Amino acid sequence: MRTIGIVSPGAMGSALGRSWATAGTRVVATVVGRSERTAGLAAGLELLDGLDAVVAASDLVVSICPPAAAEQVLADIVAAASRTGSTPLVVECNAVAPDLVASLDARAATAGLDLVDGSVSGGPPSPGGDTMLYLSGRRAAEVAALPTDGLRRRVVGDRPGQASAVKMCTASVYKGTTAIWAQALQSAEALGVLDVVLDDLAEEFPHQVAGAGHRIAVATAKSARFVDEMESIAATQHSAGVSPELFEGMAAVYRRLASTPLAALSPEEAAALTDLRDVLSRLT
Repeated sequence: MRTIGIVSPGAMGSALGRSWATAGTRVVATVVGRSERTAGLAAGLELLDGLDAVVAASDLVVSICPPAAAEQVLADIVAAASRTGSTPLVVECNAVAPDLVASLDARAATAGLDLVDGSVSGGPPSPGGDTMLYLSGRRAAEVAALPTDGLRRRVVGDRPGQASAVKMCTASVYKGTTAIWAQALQSAEALGVLDVVLDDLAEEFPHQVAGAGHRIAVATAKSARFVDEMESIAATQHSAGVSPELFEGMAAVYRRLASTPLAALSPEEAAALTDLRDVLSRLT
């Protein structure tokens, strides 16, 4: 794998790209038609003049985008591969349900492209960090073998969908508990008992209480895309024979958070907020 293409270079995609680039692999992307923020996030990647150029140059193309865009991004990659006569390995690295990954794998195969399922656990990788990339599919070991800086890799199976199943289960805990904290603390503030509630919770969860403002702020800045992720978790649980209502409710929580003033901030701006009461005041 001499060249990796990133589609698209947002906060996570760019960080993944840099983790491979700093370990010696050429990493390309495009920011044509994207925002100034995205162009800034893509620092350190080799920028080309469009998707066709990225796909044609790459031995491996990583699709990493908001969950609702996963199908369209794969269609765009397939179309670019057809136009350029290239056959890169596709790594589907979005927070979507395993059933959808299986469908995307079938579409890629019809176009003559192999697909590996990938899911990221943790924040954007950084040098010396320990973000985890789970992988599954027939060629998952090839992706896992690529040198990286700050990115652990683990192959969890030989079928596309298995890596995404891990993501759906872990994200249900990580993002689900964040939604619970937001609901509980906003209610406590409105009812005038926030200090008492925080004192009580601090006995069992001191670190979570200390970081609650930051955690809720960053999640709210990303809440629009979390709606689709919660719905994907609900669909995953339903397909596993588990009732989907809980995460249909979590989707409703993030949908409400996405309508608040705090959601208008970028994740980078939200990360600077640490005062819990200030954060809660922005959720009205």
